[in-house]
Amino acid sequence: MTRKEDARFVRGRGTYVDDVRLPGTLHAAVLRSPLAHARITAIDTRAAEAHPKVRVVITGAVLADRGLAWMPTLSGDVQAVLATDKVRFQGQEVAFVIADDPYSARDALALVDVDYDPLPPVVDARTALDPDAPVIRDDREGRRDNHIFDWEAGDAAATDRVFAGAAVVVAQDVLYPRVHPAPLETCAVIADHDVVTGKLTVWATTQAPHAHRTLLATITGIPEHRIRVVSPDVGGGFGNKVPIYPAYVCAVAGSMLTGRPVKWTEDRSENLMATTFARDYHMHGEIASTVDGKILALRVRVLADHGAFNGTAQPSKYPAGFFHIVTGSYDLEAAHCSVTGVYTNKAPGGVAYACSFRVAEASFLVERLVDLLALELDVDPAELRMRNLLRPEQFPYTCSTGWEYDSGDYPRALALLLETAGYRELRAEQARRRELGEHLGIGLSFFTEAVGAGPRKHMDIVGLGMADGAELRVHPTGKAVLRISVQSQGQGHETTFAQIVAHELGIGPDDVDVVHGDTDATPFGLGTYGSRSTPVSGAAASMAARKVRERARIVASAMLEVSPDDLEWSPGRWSVRGDPTAGKSITEIAAAAHSDLDLPDGVEGQLDASCVYNPPNLTFPFGAYLCVVEVDPGTGQVVVRRFVAVDDCGVRINPSIVEGQVHGGLADGIGVALMELIAFDPDGNHLGGSFMDYLLPTAVDCPSWELAETVTPSPHHPLGAKGIGECATVGSPAAVVNAVMDALRPFGVRHADMPLTPAAVWRAIQGRPLRGDLAID
Repeated sequence: MTRKEDARFVRGRGTYVDDVRLPGTLHAAVLRSPLAHARITAIDTRAAEAHPKVRVVITGAVLADRGLAWMPTLSGDVQAVLATDKVRFQGQEVAFVIADDPYSARDALALVDVDYDPLPPVVDARTALDPDAPVIRDDREGRRDNHIFDWEAGDAAATDRVFAGAAVVVAQDVLYPRVHPAPLETCAVIADHDVVTGKLTVWATTQAPHAHRTLLATITGIPEHRIRVVSPDVGGGFGNKVPIYPAYVCAVAGSMLTGRPVKWTEDRSENLMATTFARDYHMHGEIASTVDGKILALRVRVLADHGAFNGTAQPSKYPAGFFHIVTGSYDLEAAHCSVTGVYTNKAPGGVAYACSFRVAEASFLVERLVDLLALELDVDPAELRMRNLLRPEQFPYTCSTGWEYDSGDYPRALALLLETAGYRELRAEQARRRELGEHLGIGLSFFTEAVGAGPRKHMDIVGLGMADGAELRVHPTGKAVLRISVQSQGQGHETTFAQIVAHELGIGPDDVDVVHGDTDATPFGLGTYGSRSTPVSGAAASMAARKVRERARIVASAMLEVSPDDLEWSPGRWSVRGDPTAGKSITEIAAAAHSDLDLPDGVEGQLDASCVYNPPNLTFPFGAYLCVVEVDPGTGQVVVRRFVAVDDCGVRINPSIVEGQVHGGLADGIGVALMELIAFDPDGNHLGGSFMDYLLPTAVDCPSWELAETVTPSPHHPLGAKGIGECATVGSPAAVVNAVMDALRPFGVRHADMPLTPAAVWRAIQGRPLRGDLAID
């Protein structure tokens, strides 16, 4: 089935926030700090306010008078809406100018005079905890350092014992650099406060409309039932559009001050400089094994750079994210991971960028360590993985950090990968080409994802439990409307969720409309990120449809004058058991449910139902990837020649959408591995403010993807589905880096940090690697 929503998108008929036009709308621009760390000694807005088209200039002092100076982040930290005492990263919001048109608002930014007293910045997480390091969050009472949290998972003592007795131990420092989601559509907001009704309507590019409504109510004091958040078509999110940003709060304040709608649309430089980043983890990993390659244990230490405010979008009980899955896909005796989070003078980081809360970082580290162990033991990396992968009979499997993997046949996925790629032939070709002085690299990775954030007894964001709702109504003509709490940013929700209802009720997907992105028209839920849509909200839709089906059975029994127990279901029809000709279709039942049909006592008419789905566990999709690269040692240029991906996401609802998600994730992985980097100079200046500096992969950089799949249903999901949206982003960077390192083996290169740009590869060959997290030497 092709995607239902594409008809409007390919014709340019989508409606994004910037397309929304309200009468009397004013336009806003944000004044941002040019410095990474500085005291604010004065802000003079008089010249800007004198501009003939400027309506109001909002500063931190103005917000403070209204109790709006600070806002909560998704981690439970607090962040300045507009800087008052000092700025803490380059690009931080200092003032908000509202004018008659966007050009005048931009022009007036230059008229706001801010006096800064520069302070020394902290741009390297490795120095953030030095005793003499400047304290960034000195606004917090009692704060004397840049420490945020310490967190650990696993059994440290047991892990240390295994390492003490291990015959082989391999260790490596690994940087997962700071990268940016860079969605096609930047952030935007329109706030419209009605002074008569007290109703606040906010159009925003958000992945989580209901969470935004709750946060806006908390920040502004406006009762939540008087706030409506609308998230229309969203041009990509990847985690970047989960948080509330200061400009959203300023737009609300501006509408309250002016009595008119206020619109703000971010430009690309602002998006790259100041919206939430991801990764930026310094990781030290150790892997222990026997001499014959049985992996015994993993030990990991992590230093997490969360920027100037801890804006991490992840379950609050796990401030370091899901490093509990650091065991990867292997059967280990013990594992331990410790994480320290620190503040630095960078934009707030820690967004769940196209991965479920740090799984990408953990998977990358594990797969690099496995390749390094294979190098140490002189064992083929595919063989080493096959020896250590979890076996089907071990599921459900409780890993060394306490999480229960639901299902999987890992050896079958790896075997299919090797067969599809022609692994033996590739290795033979590599040997021949090395004799000719050519540098072909073959890289493998195997990953296990943890998606579908929930159950809520384990996971919440700012106190909101991670469950999701669905509401289904079948009209008298048999057509259905499904209302869901997750929000699409291109994943095809209008198609996938229609197919779920159609599957359960036996009607056509075109007869199901899916409503999302409007808090006044949908049930409460925590939104789309962490690959939650199908594992959580998809399950809610399925369960709601089953409730409707059971209600239809009662109605059909009254129509057929038989006991409900005498009916059996076939797609779209309840029939009398033993007599399939005596039955009623869903369409007939829907009409009768709205008629004067005499129903049993206590049974209501109409066909509708709702469900709030609290998942009993995460789901655990997995996959095996292989990448083939060619490296030019003279220039350091890396060319990806082939990429073969085997994914298992449980039951596939729409294979074409699954493949599209995998294609995007694989391209993303190539970008992260080879070119993407948000870098800073020693003064905290942001060095990637445009797509001239922050490189994204294009079709030229990507091969023709070769995809295959296995299907291992999740035993606890109503449909057996596990989720796919972030798998390829998790698994692909390690495959690419392992391939490049394999190509560089003749030069004695053991490891080089991402991104493996031509300069980085060339310098690794020369034995002079770059410093890792800085783009300058």
